[in-house]
Amino acid sequence: MITKEEIKGYIEGGLSSELVDVSGDDGQHFEAVIVSAEFAGKSRVQRHQLVYKALGSKMGNEIHALSFKTLTPEEWRKQAGA
Repeated sequence: MITKEEIKGYIEGGLSSELVDVSGDDGQHFEAVIVSAEFAGKSRVQRHQLVYKALGSKMGNEIHALSFKTLTPEEWRKQAGA
């Protein structure tokens, strides 16, 4: 069974990021907030493609359900200040 720490490690290993916060403790359903400068100028779909690329074959195999929010550092700061 995959852990949230492992998912965090896969994302951080494949995507330059300022923050990766993964939650979920049932071993099957996870949520993540990912903050990366690589998301700048990218659509939501393009951002998700970058995360899927970082996860590789883990998505759909070991990771069954992962929802995530992708933000640039600027978007993250604006959200945190709101």
